[in-house]
Amino acid sequence: MRRPLQVTLLVLSGLGLLHASLFTDLCLRYVKPGMRPLLIASGFVLLVLGIVEAAMREGRGERKGLGRHGGHAHGADAQAPHTHGASAHGADPRDEPEQHHGHDHSTVPRVAWLLLLPALSLLFYAPPALGAYTAARQPAKVIAEQDGFDPLPKTSPLPITLTDFTTRVQQDRSLAIKARTVEMSGLVTPVAGGGSWDLTRIIISCCAADAQSVKVRIYSDSIPPANTWVSVTGNWHPGGKLGTKSAPVALDAQTVKKIQRPANGYQDALPFPSG
Repeated sequence: MRRPLQVTLLVLSGLGLLHASLFTDLCLRYVKPGMRPLLIASGFVLLVLGIVEAAMREGRGERKGLGRHGGHAHGADAQAPHTHGASAHGADPRDEPEQHHGHDHSTVPRVAWLLLLPALSLLFYAPPALGAYTAARQPAKVIAEQDGFDPLPKTSPLPITLTDFTTRVQQDRSLAIKARTVEMSGLVTPVAGGGSWDLTRIIISCCAADAQSVKVRIYSDSIPPANTWVSVTGNWHPGGKLGTKSAPVALDAQTVKKIQRPANGYQDALPFPSG
């Protein structure tokens, strides 16, 4: 990869980061909102580096041209070869390809061309956000042990996160969740066998690489398409002993409504108020 292409790669990478983080919300498909300022700064740095490198290369080209075609010496000096600070052809040795012991270091391996692909993808085809495919293959988030529980609000349906619902079902010995109508939201993840599906929240600590998922099994009359974001109301699906690990983290759905993917899609957040 020659220097002009290296400059192009820097500029494209900078523009791709700025496109994903400054001019659009694409970056939120892959990182937490708190990482956005760092991506914007990185985009500006790459763009400036590309512009500076291009300007320096143009300056070197102009100096090289002057060395070859610039002012001609007169008299005896005109016949004398130039041997100091330049080659026999008047070019600066620093502009010549670096060659040491027969090895040319002016180029990098051809595999470096592959670096153009992620830069171009940020500009023209951004990969989609994590969804059901990832959720079905990512490890389940470990739910921390909880000793005590506050009384649940009397609101009905009760907005609750998938993590809180899981904790109440398997750890709350007061059985406060029993017979309560709850409301949760997440994306649809199909399960093998049919007859039920998983309401899922994918949670990231930093970026998509550390994603984990929280799931609640949903029993309903129909199964929405995979990756659909829905709001579900219903009651705990009986089984095992409520308040212990034997209790299934499952819900008998009363209503299932399609919703837009929320801005906090990578958090286990409360559902937005209905209506």
